[in-house]
Order: sequence, then C-alpha cells, then structure tokens
Amino acid sequence: MMRYDVVDLTAVVAALFRHAGLVEDRARSMAEVLVEGDLLGHDTHGLALLGPYLDALASGDMAADGLPGLVASTPVTETWDGRKLPGPWLVRRAIAAAQARAATFGLAAVVIRRSHHIACLAAYPEAVARAGQVLILASSDPGTASVAPAGGLAAVMTPNPLAAGWPTAGGPPVILDVSMSYTTNGMTNRLRAAGARFPHPFLQDAAGRPTDDAAVFAEGGTLLPLGAPGAAHKGFALGLLIEMLTSALGGQGRADAPTGWGAAVFVLVLDPSRFGGIDAFAREAGWLAEAVRANPAPEGQPPPRLPGERGLARKAAALAGGLVLHPSLPPMLAARCAAAGIALPTPAPG
Repeated sequence: MMRYDVVDLTAVVAALFRHAGLVEDRARSMAEVLVEGDLLGHDTHGLALLGPYLDALASGDMAADGLPGLVASTPVTETWDGRKLPGPWLVRRAIAAAQARAATFGLAAVVIRRSHHIACLAAYPEAVARAGQVLILASSDPGTASVAPAGGLAAVMTPNPLAAGWPTAGGPPVILDVSMSYTTNGMTNRLRAAGARFPHPFLQDAAGRPTDDAAVFAEGGTLLPLGAPGAAHKGFALGLLIEMLTSALGGQGRADAPTGWGAAVFVLVLDPSRFGGIDAFAREAGWLAEAVRANPAPEGQPPPRLPGERGLARKAAALAGGLVLHPSLPPMLAARCAAAGIALPTPAPG
C-alpha cells in the first residue's frame, strides 16, 4: 500500500485544478477539502470526486470564474446565488462570512442556492470548532433524487447530509456527518460498479422490497431513509427538514426543475461566547464527551466513541505517516496527472 505525503498530494491536486482553469485560492480550497475527506475516511466524497470535478470544469457545468450573487442580506443572514461556482470554495467563503458575523451577533447563517457539489461535509467543521465556535452545515441537490419517502417507491430527494462540529474542554472537537438515508449515492455507485453488496438492506428495489444489492440502484431502486424498516418516517422527516433549510430557504429548488449536478447549502455558525460563555459551553460539552468515553461496553466490544473521533485519529496518523488512498484512486490520479503534464505526488517516507 503506497502512502502519500499529504502536503505534496494536496499541492498536486491544487495544480490539477489550476490546470483546469481555477485561480490559486479556489484551486487550493478545492484540493484541501477533497484531501480532507480522505484524511477523515470519507473516501467516496474526497479525492474520488477529483475526476468528476475536473470534467465539470471542462464541460462548463462547474463555473471557474465569477463571484456568487447576493440575493438577500440582513445583519445576521445572507442568501447567495452560487452560480454553479466550485462548491468547496463557496462553502468555505460562506463559513468565513458567518463566523465573522457570529462573533458580533452570536449567530449568523448563509444559504447558497445553485452551488456546485460541495464534497464531504465532514471536511468543514473542525476548523470552526477549534476556533471556539459551532458549525451546522446541511446540503441537498435539487437537480436529482434517490431517496423515496417512507412507504413510497419514487425518489423525491437526495441523502441530504447534516454535519456539525463544536469544541470540548481539553479534547478534540465533536464532528458529525450524517446522511438522512442509510447510505449515499457515491457509495452505492462504487459497490454497484464492483459487483459488491451492502452489509445490510440499505436500499429497496423498484417493488419496495428491502435489499443489500447495490445493483437495484440502476434498476428503479431507491435508498432507504434512516430508520427503515419500521421507523423510516423519522429519517425521511429529517430529510424534509434539510430540504427546508437548503432549497426552501434559498428560494430555489425542486419546484424549479433544475438540471445538472449541484447543491443547495445551509451554513449556520453559533458563537458560544455570545450565549452562556465559551468556558461554560466547553465544560458541558467536555463532560458529555467524557461520559461517552467512560460508558461501559458489552464484554468483548470496543468502548463507545464520539462522532468524529475515529476520523480525527485517522487524520493524525496520515499526517504523520502518509495517506493510503482507496485502490481506485491512484490509477485515476496518475491518468489525470499524465494528461495535465503534472508530476505525481511524492510517496511518504518509509
């Protein structure tokens, strides 16, 4: 297993985006967010998106130039027209704007409509949490659908992930990234291409029968909401909540029948120093974190862990000793580098 130096890998990915037409800050944001996805273990939404993103830039589906349009603004909220600009760059820009306003007002939100795809949502919260603030981030894609409502057969929405991050006292931040369906389009397509199956029935076929067979996704099947069987209404209700926070608040969504690959995005930053105080917040969050870690586990089972704990440990190990990529990624990276005349990233020492 080849390990890649993370700094060099990020530089090479940024060079590929510059070659595709992005200016430096946009190319760097794209590279950092994609690599971060792999660092945290979300390898269907990290560098696996590099090829599709480069192709989207080449076709014009992702816009390389321009700025988001301002649709509406108040002291604590803004709505942007993303104009199909690079999603990770847009989201980072929105988070920075919300952080600055939250430091004054306690909270601030930015909703983006017509963004391009925003990659792995778990890639965004850590920096905000380590700055002593709270990030809540949600995304949907009104141009496609893969999840049916509880009791239904036809897809009406996407997995609609929700991510969040917040600081704790004396420990790593809590970072969560949860889709409102059991699995994602990316993972389903990967397993379908490999002829593999899920460990549990995460989909239903065209007749509504639960299945672990990823192949049904291309045959009229849909992803099951969280809670299925028996409580699919709960996961689907949460999915509807994400639709409201993203497309409905942004004023553009499925009712407009958009086409192409994209995202509607909700960004909310909270500043605990403007509520009960950052020390009190960190104390309470830290107490809960320790209560989870100290919780007894069944005999022979690993102890409970906090959301994001395993991903942050994986990231730390990769930063120290190199990042092992999913087997599908090195050939893709080699082909893209060869086509652009860019040297491959350096293997990590040892």
